[in-house]
Amino acid sequence: MSDLIGARWRKSSRSNNQGNCVEVADNVPGVVGVRDSKDPSGPALTFTPDAWRTFTHTIAAR
Repeated sequence: MSDLIGARWRKSSRSNNQGNCVEVADNVPGVVGVRDSKDPSGPALTFTPDAWRTFTHTIAAR
């Protein structure tokens, strides 16, 4: 997870009151991190900015 040093995490705008949500860090050059907000010290997925943009645009179009 060294790619995410200095990452600033923010919760999804779609999060709910039960804590079922993800956090995204998109302030690190060349990488977007995604993690479970209930386990912030756990594993994180990383995407290239292009892959993340494609993913979010695809989801928004549904």
